[in-house]
Amino acid sequence: MRVEIKDLTKTYRKGDNIIRAVDGVSATLEPGSFTVLWGVSGSGKSTLLNLIASIDRPTEGEILVDGEPMSSWSEERLTRYRNREIGFIFQSFYLIPSLTVLENVSLPLVPDRLPASEKRERALRALETAGLTHRTNHLPVELSGGEQQRVAIARALVNEPSLLLADEPTSDLDTETGQRILALLRELNSRGTTVLVATHDPRIAERPYQRWVMQDGSLSQS
Repeated sequence: MRVEIKDLTKTYRKGDNIIRAVDGVSATLEPGSFTVLWGVSGSGKSTLLNLIASIDRPTEGEILVDGEPMSSWSEERLTRYRNREIGFIFQSFYLIPSLTVLENVSLPLVPDRLPASEKRERALRALETAGLTHRTNHLPVELSGGEQQRVAIARALVNEPSLLLADEPTSDLDTETGQRILALLRELNSRGTTVLVATHDPRIAERPYQRWVMQDGSLSQS
């Protein structure tokens, strides 16, 4: 899946001020690429990820997916894109505390008209990829921070997305656990998944990936 970002702008009003969270950004994510979106907190990284994922809508500009402008899509098409083509790893995990690991990972499959056995099999495959099959029946509170992050990754993978968006996936993790999460993302990329990682973690930014740098809503590439 090729994602083209063209003159993208997202503004918010805060009192009498207009905040340009994303300011005229243009860039392209090529299929199979691994890109690091680097920038300090508040630079616009999360907003850009939300726009790419169609969680939010731009004020100006356009996003094209395989040449199709997202603005021309119906709500049904946008929902299908979010549920089946995008995997989103949120910074705060958003695991439901009363559900087991397996149930949390299965959540994106709830709207799909699949047999329960197939939904379970897909969730187990995603957990195997994340190295968490031994935690299937545990609750989130019983997991370490790194394990919770891997559950969030498994949940993002359960629909076998073309594009994986990760928002600060290592920010609250120790060095060793952060390296494991990064290695998992690299492995997924080696299998053909396009990966975009938003971070201010220098452990990731120093790696030789394609790098986008965000500052005050503007983007440069290196």
